[in-house]
Amino acid sequence: MPGEKLIADNRRARRDYQILERFEAGIELRGTEVKSLRAGHVTLKDSYAQVEEGEMFLVGVYISPYEQGNIYNHDPERSRRLLLHKREILKLGQRVAEKGLTLVPLRVYFKRGRVKIEIGLCRGKLGVDKRETIRERDLQREAERDVMRH
Repeated sequence: MPGEKLIADNRRARRDYQILERFEAGIELRGTEVKSLRAGHVTLKDSYAQVEEGEMFLVGVYISPYEQGNIYNHDPERSRRLLLHKREILKLGQRVAEKGLTLVPLRVYFKRGRVKIEIGLCRGKLGVDKRETIRERDLQREAERDVMRH
């Protein structure tokens, strides 16, 4: 999208989950975390979001310690608060609790100088679903190749 600079993309989430809805959230960070993100040192693998006491937290995201940081450098795997409207948090909390869905970070990016994270409301795919997705992608590629040849 224009005006956005991608920091990290969670391609594994698209493979393992069926994404039902997407939400953009701000993220509460410390100074050394932002500097580390500018360098692209973040891993979204095996991370998720959860609702606790009316607030949403991002768990399992690894932001590497800033190389020029000092003794006040951040903990790389700490839980980070997500910034959403209260009604969005409550709605997502209810949907996750009742339907067995999960909240997965899809990508992290800068938007107008601020770090944003895209959260997906997802349902896990079974092995059969994953094979079906791969089959559809292969068929799409074959169709595109045929169009290019003719």
